[in-house]
Amino acid sequence: MRTPRALVIATAAATLAACVPIQAVTSSGERTDNFGVPIGAQRVREGGELVMGLSNEPDKLDPTTSSSLYTRYVMSTICEKLYDLDAKGQVVPQLATALPTISEDGRTVTFPVRTGITFADGTSFDANAVTTSLQRHLTLKTSQRASEMGPIESIAATSQDTVVIRYKRPFAPITAALADRAGMIMSPAALQAKGDSFGEAPVCVGPFKFVRRIPQTSIEVTRDPRYYDAAKVHFDKIVYRIMPDTNSRAANLRSGDVQVADTISPQDVDALAKDSSLRVLQSGSLGYQAVTINTGNVDGAGKPPKPIDTPLGRDPRVREAFVLTVDRRTLVNTVFNNWFEPACSPIAPQSPYASAASNTCQKFDPARSRRLLAEAGVPIPLTVNLQVTNTQDQLRFAQALQASAAEGGFDVRLVPVEYSTLLDVQKRGDFELLQLGWSGRIDPDGNMTRFLVTGAAANYGGFSSKEFDDLLAQASRTNDVAQRSELYGKAIGIIQQQNPIVYTYRLRNLTVHSRSVAGIEVYSDGVVRLGKAAFVEGQEG
Repeated sequence: MRTPRALVIATAAATLAACVPIQAVTSSGERTDNFGVPIGAQRVREGGELVMGLSNEPDKLDPTTSSSLYTRYVMSTICEKLYDLDAKGQVVPQLATALPTISEDGRTVTFPVRTGITFADGTSFDANAVTTSLQRHLTLKTSQRASEMGPIESIAATSQDTVVIRYKRPFAPITAALADRAGMIMSPAALQAKGDSFGEAPVCVGPFKFVRRIPQTSIEVTRDPRYYDAAKVHFDKIVYRIMPDTNSRAANLRSGDVQVADTISPQDVDALAKDSSLRVLQSGSLGYQAVTINTGNVDGAGKPPKPIDTPLGRDPRVREAFVLTVDRRTLVNTVFNNWFEPACSPIAPQSPYASAASNTCQKFDPARSRRLLAEAGVPIPLTVNLQVTNTQDQLRFAQALQASAAEGGFDVRLVPVEYSTLLDVQKRGDFELLQLGWSGRIDPDGNMTRFLVTGAAANYGGFSSKEFDDLLAQASRTNDVAQRSELYGKAIGIIQQQNPIVYTYRLRNLTVHSRSVAGIEVYSDGVVRLGKAAFVEGQEG
């Protein structure tokens, strides 16, 4: 009698080391978002040190070059943006004072910025400071922001409090881009003094300022008395303690050694939710987890693509075969205890830009996978190498994927790598298959252009399609949601024909914090906001 597939996948995942056990599926039903709430009228005490258990080590703390979600966590306390998201997912001003005004032809974007405030080093913040950072984001050779900002013709400060961006053609996603790292503004004095080393000791405007970093151990920030809204900042210090081990983060939450931790494992969250001293925050994600296939990244991401002499790289039939081996629903429910959802595209189903095309998954069909491999004339099983972060949940999913792919004729060899190292691996193109995720942006352009448009800095697989590029360019020229949704649906159709990337699942942002702390918030962008949190009066912290 044939063993049920779900049991095969669960058994495969369970054969990992004893420190990463798989549990039976016990949770089900709809999940309710809980973003946390501002302090409001709660009575809090001033001072104290907050410790956060951070699930992975950030890359350089440089808004221009960073590609890590965990850098966004730290930067949210020390480096404010022109715009931010609120709990409803709406863009709101932060260092800007109002939303941009856009000319009738869509090519001129004007936004007002704060004046009378300073960076952490005392340098004045004004429109000239803003243009300095935006120019760096646009032109630095190692920038990860340029493709996010669109086809800019010029950036200028037209007065002390006004910045104007002029475009070669309309670019609708710019406001959303300025609500993320492209909108982070750095001290011009620090940029001049530090240059490419800015990320070693970043200086921005924020409730806290950078103090020190001990690699693979911790990052420390302290309250900035120069901050324009200092009266709403309560902690003396925040320490981000690097804790990749999910069991360790859970244990430290229970012991009180850390007061907040991100990316809680689905294996731990149900038990932590029963602890009366802890609170679980959760939100649906705008992002995705995926397996990127190297189809042309020979000389490094952002360089012109070149042929890759591997079956996956050169033959779309082999890539389609691999996709057909991914049983998303069974994998996600089995590995993640029903907490996460299958992902079929870079657009989250709750997005206003979602469509039937973007929500459609390719079917699991291992028999067809084997037929395609035979047509392609490759050996069965076909051996492929999958690089993955060496964290428990990622390894657990990768081994379950390995078992699923075996049914379709693939021998997937897993190569566990530290997260920060894997970021470098994908940029260099030193991989055949690579499993990583993206935390997601409110505008779909931020989930697609930088990863899949020809020559984009984060096009780690080296994918190139003029038809795809043209569709995304068309979508960026209009603010009409229906038109953009239709164009993105067509673009996703090309992705599902060529399969340069295999979208696998969409996690929920699971954060747990001590009830001794108030004011911690996590929205759909996945960033844990600590800047204006505090210890509750009368409780230990």
